[in-house]
Amino acid sequence: MMSKPIIIIGKGGHSKVIKDIIETTDQYHVAGYLDNAIDEYYTDNDIFYDNLDNIKQYKDVYSFIIAIGSNHIRQKLFHKLEVKIDQYATLIHPTAVVSPSAKIGYGTVVMPNAVINADSIIGKHVIINTGAIVEHDNQISDYVHISPNATLAGGVIVGEASHIAINAAVIPLIEIGERCIVGAGSTVINNVKTESTVIGTPAKIKEWI
Repeated sequence: MMSKPIIIIGKGGHSKVIKDIIETTDQYHVAGYLDNAIDEYYTDNDIFYDNLDNIKQYKDVYSFIIAIGSNHIRQKLFHKLEVKIDQYATLIHPTAVVSPSAKIGYGTVVMPNAVINADSIIGKHVIINTGAIVEHDNQISDYVHISPNATLAGGVIVGEASHIAINAAVIPLIEIGERCIVGAGSTVINNVKTESTVIGTPAKIKEWI
């Protein structure tokens, strides 16, 4: 089976990891990059580079992946670009361990050595980063980022566009609302209301001065 051409949206550091994942699979090959920082079209080593404003001319031919770490920007771009959801690839690094009963949405990327266990549901355009652990029966909403080595125990719910930072831990059956930030190294033992930032062990709401 021939691999499908895919365009990476974004040309920052996150896109380098995405490119590495694509190159480990036989399903896709990198055809080009689209980014607003690219002034004009050019090619290099059979890969094209173009401004994101020109995406219309590529929509009917290519698959896509949004390689941008910011949850807000990923969400904003998805709605702005008007690319059909099934044109977005789901990318899983071969070293990741994903249960056959887990469900993973379009546009989501599962990085090296991540674990997604039984009956977890991962939404669209989610990042499950390097070494992250998503235990059984989790519900991870769209545009979430689970950072490297973060651990979510069983039955955790994470709301849309929330960010669980590096090395954070969440105990079983916790609910984290939408657009939340769980600080690096935090331990979450209580539910987190929408649009909150929590830090520390145990994690508490950060008071902004």
